[in-house]
Amino acid sequence: MAEENLDPDSLAHELAPYSCAAVAVTPGWMRSEIMLNHMGVREENWRDALAKEPHFAISETPRYVGRAIAALAADPDVARWSGQSVSSGQLARAYGFRDLDGSQPDCWRYMVEVQDAGKPANAAGYR
Repeated sequence: MAEENLDPDSLAHELAPYSCAAVAVTPGWMRSEIMLNHMGVREENWRDALAKEPHFAISETPRYVGRAIAALAADPDVARWSGQSVSSGQLARAYGFRDLDGSQPDCWRYMVEVQDAGKPANAAGYR
């Protein structure tokens, strides 16, 4: 496969004869071990990092995107997503799964509507 064919739409087209779906999935702002260490917190007290970086309120655990992948893998109609690039937040809304704290962070919508818009950090309506 040529490098220019690595976008999900091109891959979906090439995989269609094999009944395979090609979906690009992106996590939001991940609370990975490296990020937690950088913020000087652990998963148990991650909200303490909001004093340093208030927009960290929209972060999600690595399990959240894992649940997104698992939901796609279990979906008999996964082909409806083929050729698309989606976020863990979008898939959480579609499949109903939640992050470890019971929330459904929608990081990318938050970044556009709050952070990039220069508004003060407020994850209400985005978790």
